[in-house]
Amino acid sequence: MAADEKFRDSIGTIDTDGKRAWVFPKKPSGKFYNYRKIVSYTLLLFLLVSPFIKIKGNQFILFNVIDRRFNIFGFPFWPQDFHLVVISMIIGVVFIALFTVAFGRIFCGWMCPQTIFLEMVFRRIEYWIEGDRGAQIRLDKQKWDAVKIRKRVTKWIIFFVISFIIANVFLAYLIGSDTLIKYITDGPLLHTSTMISLLIFTAVFYFVFAWFREQVCIIACPYGRMQGVLLDNKSIVVAYDHKRGEGENGRKKFRKNEDRTALGHGDCIDCAQCVNVCPTGIDIRNGTQLECVNCTACIDECNTIMEKVNLPKGLIRYASEDNIEKKTKFKFTPRLKGYSAVLIILIGLLIGMLFLRNDLEANILRLPGQLYEHKEGNIISNVYTFKLVNKTTEDVTDVSFKLLSHKGTIKLVTHKNFNVPAQELAEGTLFIEINNAALNGDKDKLKIGVYSNNKLVETTTARFLAPRSYK
Repeated sequence: MAADEKFRDSIGTIDTDGKRAWVFPKKPSGKFYNYRKIVSYTLLLFLLVSPFIKIKGNQFILFNVIDRRFNIFGFPFWPQDFHLVVISMIIGVVFIALFTVAFGRIFCGWMCPQTIFLEMVFRRIEYWIEGDRGAQIRLDKQKWDAVKIRKRVTKWIIFFVISFIIANVFLAYLIGSDTLIKYITDGPLLHTSTMISLLIFTAVFYFVFAWFREQVCIIACPYGRMQGVLLDNKSIVVAYDHKRGEGENGRKKFRKNEDRTALGHGDCIDCAQCVNVCPTGIDIRNGTQLECVNCTACIDECNTIMEKVNLPKGLIRYASEDNIEKKTKFKFTPRLKGYSAVLIILIGLLIGMLFLRNDLEANILRLPGQLYEHKEGNIISNVYTFKLVNKTTEDVTDVSFKLLSHKGTIKLVTHKNFNVPAQELAEGTLFIEINNAALNGDKDKLKIGVYSNNKLVETTTARFLAPRSYK
């Protein structure tokens, strides 16, 4: 074993004493970074405006757990539609798994809100105030004089303000943008509990982006562990071409007019710029690692260096292990076909359920603890409670009930038809009366139709309790 050979036994952000090794990444630049900025700021804009967009009066995206109201792309979902939400989440997990098998942890580097906020908002502010990598390291070692205090306090204040804005947007997703705006106009004194919750959210975001940072991706997020299971030699990831970079005699510092090929050295000039620019502080030349989020900063930096020393670009690039070792091209493997098949089936199932989903959902249940009532003329009466959920943005008017499976009558306690307001719940009590001779047993299953303006809009079932027959 070579004397300079090293093996990691801990994550890259922990030093030999077990303490936090703070990462000061160099400011990235290049083609991929420009693409990432376009993707990131598009997603940021989507994240910031989504709670304030309305489609037919519905908030574009809403996750109101307290009131059990959910909107996804303007479509309202209720607790009764929870199975649709579960299927949607499973589709998301399968999609991410499929993407990881094919392209590694690309979601983390390009689309994850944590990475986007940290790299495209907070770090850019840090570069603006404190300077690039070298200036930040010097400032960190510098004593607390007026310059350091001014820069750090300015940065912390801006970080807190942005965290507060993020917390407000996050709250808009949970309680609704209209409610949030109302609370703001009313003033914090009238909604102290909400204000306390908002400050807690702000503190969490501030802690994550000002201090915890890349540790979220390395320690807290399970996705890094998942990729170890999902990746194989055919997965396309940000990879270092060790065959080209190391050559026969390893990497070597660059010297002008030197024939590196004749000396048996690879194209890697050991400048360590790929390490300096990495936001998680790893050396991509050690291979695929837990901390790598496929952000492509090392690709841009290495290409810049290769261009300066007149060597071919692509020493670090998107490639699979098989592509580097055997020069094989990407193939749609049976594993990818399997994930794709499962994904297509789940998407088809979700679309089918969405089309079969009724705009009005009815639940009619016998009143707990109540037996039947025997009336004159051999009439048996049961009392029920009903709940009607209107999932649409329009009122359902002139609602009435009719028995479809048996001959009998339904009497509302209100003695008249009623309306179900848009996206609201209507509750009430009704009696169902059926002649005992028309019943087949002591627990008949009834089919009940719900009508709006004499048009059938929904059907539901209920059990009817009657005297036991000894025929």
